[in-house]
Amino acid sequence: MTTTARVQAGRLADLHRRKRAGMAEFLLALAEFDEQRGWLALGYSSLFSFLHRELALSRGAAHYRKVGAGLVRRFPEIVEPLRDGRLCITGVIEAAKVLTAENRHDALPKFFRRSKRDAVALAAALRPAAVQPVEPGSAAVQPVEPGSVAVQPVEPSSAAVQPDEPGSAPVQPVELPGAGASSAAIARARESAEPLTADLSRFHVTVSRRFLDKLEAARATLSPGQHGASARSVLEGGLDLLLEHHAARSAPVEAPHPASVAAESGRANPAPSERAAWDIPGGRPTPPWLS
Repeated sequence: MTTTARVQAGRLADLHRRKRAGMAEFLLALAEFDEQRGWLALGYSSLFSFLHRELALSRGAAHYRKVGAGLVRRFPEIVEPLRDGRLCITGVIEAAKVLTAENRHDALPKFFRRSKRDAVALAAALRPAAVQPVEPGSAAVQPVEPGSVAVQPVEPSSAAVQPDEPGSAPVQPVELPGAGASSAAIARARESAEPLTADLSRFHVTVSRRFLDKLEAARATLSPGQHGASARSVLEGGLDLLLEHHAARSAPVEAPHPASVAAESGRANPAPSERAAWDIPGGRPTPPWLS
């Protein structure tokens, strides 16, 4: 049994190596095809259209390979890390956002053996995104101050929207809980944090109309000078109160001081004559609050 499992494991490892090498070879060939504009000779308007229509790749897969081919053309040194597994296609996508001729020797190794989440955070740290304000009345509310929260009400039944323009970054679909799931489970499924810099992230969360009403009510309770406080300020203040409340409940309870017990019981400190009576040898035992 052990011998059979070892043979199967060896075969799986070989297939995995072939898959990595195959991706590297594919990107090399695709980069050459793109440089010669072979897609134009076949009647396509772009490399993305060729990948999506001719090769029947999904929009996301087509975008990833288009970006990967472009990066191979600019920096051929990414091919070997792709072959040996140090770099995956998602790492290539994030590396493409920050690699330059000047920083490639230092920056590229930082993407080796990174998960998608780590690669996204690394790219944000190497090249912080600008946080742009949005014109009043626009649909998407982008944070204006660092760390502020973009609150966008979303109907529980709505689905993720795929990009329409060729080559645009794919919007990953959100897998929602099945029928009968609670609203809390649906909300958790749509929570995500998008790194902007090493310290800042844009937090996307699905909320109900009731949540927005409570947010506005919380703003209204602030002092006149704070009525324009951002959602981030209000929510962070609420989190501070929640954490303080939890810390107070979790703090160990100290035994009360004997003098405090006596005071709370209504018994004042005994007079000197009374203390002396307690201290008579052979008399009554000294009470705890006198010891």
